[in-house]
Amino acid sequence: MGEELDTENQEWSNESFLGHCPSPRSLHTATCVGDKIVVFGGHEDNSAKNDVYILDTVTHRWTKPKVFGTPPSPRCAHSAVLIDGERILIYGGRDSMAKGDIWFLEVNTAFVRLQSKLLNMEVVAWSKGVTGKAPRPVVICGPSGVGKGTLIGKLMKDFPDSFGFSVSHTTRRPREKEQDGVHYHFTQRHTMEKEISERKFLESADVHGNLYGTSWAAVDAVTNSGKTCILDIDVQGAQSVRKSPLDAIFVFIKPPYPEEAELRKRLHGRGTESEEQIQKRLRNAKAELERAKDPTLFDHILVNAKLDEAYENLKALLGVDSISPHAKANGNFEHHGESANGFEQEARSGHSASLMGSKVLICGGVTASASTIALGDVAVLDLSKISGGAPGITRGLNWVVTNSSANGIGNHNMQQPSVSLSQNHKLVPLTSEPLVAGNLSSTKAANGFTR
Repeated sequence: MGEELDTENQEWSNESFLGHCPSPRSLHTATCVGDKIVVFGGHEDNSAKNDVYILDTVTHRWTKPKVFGTPPSPRCAHSAVLIDGERILIYGGRDSMAKGDIWFLEVNTAFVRLQSKLLNMEVVAWSKGVTGKAPRPVVICGPSGVGKGTLIGKLMKDFPDSFGFSVSHTTRRPREKEQDGVHYHFTQRHTMEKEISERKFLESADVHGNLYGTSWAAVDAVTNSGKTCILDIDVQGAQSVRKSPLDAIFVFIKPPYPEEAELRKRLHGRGTESEEQIQKRLRNAKAELERAKDPTLFDHILVNAKLDEAYENLKALLGVDSISPHAKANGNFEHHGESANGFEQEARSGHSASLMGSKVLICGGVTASASTIALGDVAVLDLSKISGGAPGITRGLNWVVTNSSANGIGNHNMQQPSVSLSQNHKLVPLTSEPLVAGNLSSTKAANGFTR
């Protein structure tokens, strides 16, 4: 359980502390993670902050860690709850009042531990929390000449509101009619190598003498728009993605038998490569077809003998009818901003939050309209089905519908507190029920307790 510490009136930097100390601030959070305290956000000089600092309570040393992922907007008066000793859930806060504004600051996950070991330094990583059934990215692989680009193009044309293409990076030269930022992000090798070393890429590989890769930012840009992200990558890249936190569907497209002869005919028909390049692609294709036999790598194998037939099969295995423009009316697909029950909380600040089992209880506070919420209106965020994580998004969060008199946390119904309006109070988890202590009601402070 993460503990929020009262550090507002303490000196951040004095003779007892070493290292890179944070600036003095208020309305921040300080969360205990083992022997360390993780400080995030706060208010300083009339503006909110979104920086992270870590204090090692054994060595008394402050550290400003290496940060992976896109951080949330600056905020103060938010809440921070430690989940499973690995990540801190950050919710709400002033200057951050958008619905669904939920973030995870990973401090001890497998990804963070690996990066910390590789870099030999303190590391944290941000992951945006997504409620409801967010669309899973789709990884589509296949050897050169198999027609995967044509199939993806048809899918994007027929379902522009449902699918988005993750634009990969490459160091090769653009072909005729290829546009930078549309077909690929064309870049220099030294630039891409630097960004790969900075862990900005989900996967990367040297293919045919050129670097190719998919950035986390490219995938998040599509997913955050509510669309299913399509990744067109090679088998080597698919193996890297399979090992990553990205929860994707993996599809391999292969040519009909005899495979090599069919690919040779198609590559010659394209007329875009020399004979030497075609031979190189055929050698790589043979290796990719062999790797695709691994049953743990691909979820689906699709034979592209006839384009129209292969396209219908691709739509079927992706369940494309359930994510067509009619899907929401049929209830089969949900935008990533909706909970599974269609309920969404309005963000708040000055609230309290605490973990009970797999649920986070969020109590009291002030909404964006600056009207104080009734303390009994406890919001419940269910984390039992979360998946994914940094440096990508975290899926599967779900708001639980509650009411002021019976919130139904497990087998326990909470009673409406005697003080109805509250902010800046504390919510303390006990073995079976929460305890609320103190608050600021309108302009008057109170120090009562309620369960």
